[in-house]
Amino acid sequence: MVAVICSLAIAMLHQSNVIQAEDPNSVARAAEVLGNGGVVAIPTETVYGLAAAVDNPTSLNKVFSVKGRPTTHPLISHLSSIEQLHDWANEVSSDAELVARSCWPGPLSILLNKSERLPYLVTGNRETAVFRIPAHQFARHLIDALQVPLAAPSANRFGRVSPTTAQHVLDDLGSDVDLIIDGGSCTIGVESTIVDFTCDPPQLLRPGGIPREEIELILGKSLVGQRGESRASGMLQSHYSPACQVIIANDLAHAEKLLAQQQSMGNRARIVQFSDDLPIYASTLYSQMRQADFEGFHSLVAIRPPETGLGQAILDRLLKASAPRF
Repeated sequence: MVAVICSLAIAMLHQSNVIQAEDPNSVARAAEVLGNGGVVAIPTETVYGLAAAVDNPTSLNKVFSVKGRPTTHPLISHLSSIEQLHDWANEVSSDAELVARSCWPGPLSILLNKSERLPYLVTGNRETAVFRIPAHQFARHLIDALQVPLAAPSANRFGRVSPTTAQHVLDDLGSDVDLIIDGGSCTIGVESTIVDFTCDPPQLLRPGGIPREEIELILGKSLVGQRGESRASGMLQSHYSPACQVIIANDLAHAEKLLAQQQSMGNRARIVQFSDDLPIYASTLYSQMRQADFEGFHSLVAIRPPETGLGQAILDRLLKASAPRF
């Protein structure tokens, strides 16, 4: 009985740092926490982010420590307007401007040369930085209130499955986060697409919420594929990983065969619910990974999506989740 009461007390304590995005005081409370050097988990259309003002080194360092993220791993800077982009980035090319105006607010991030104003702590000591304007209104209102961009990687332990609900953040980070803004489930459910506009033709660094084909249609030319070192978030070989093993199947028949193999070895296993509707597959993938961990499954079999549209982002996350862990 004592253990149950203690558990409930801890749960209530953790819940006390969660408020609804619709709360009329939510933006002011979040701005106050950030101004005092804290960190705030905020909703976006992609995944929940762990936010710090880019001009507050105390908050920025707390982001890295709470996540267990290397300081050499760059953060994405979130803006509320394209005009801000010219304050924090140098040499914004016509291609970058065109794509930004076509896709923002939305799940597109662009890599550019940084301005002197942007601290190296945000960029992993690089001369380049990644920017986007999120579609979720709360995030933009908070940026407007602070009048500086927000650096906001996903609000989870480094390398693990990204959160798509406030409860996921609470499960991962608990009271390590000063404030969690509950804005409901993320509508996209996978991270933003990242494109490098410091080169021509531009380079796709990470597939994400806006399909490659859509960006190429806007530009009127093809993007080149990823190459070289990790220069942006989510480019590590192993990432987005649940505790259970992720196995990729070619189709449903193959998935059922792999499932039977896992079960014959005594492993608790299940198949990820596949949808031909790729936005649904994308928006539920991380939740299914987290649920499998919560229920104690050893293995999760996922069906390979088509490599078009959002399928490229889904496959990228599955490949990274199934990669060997170091």
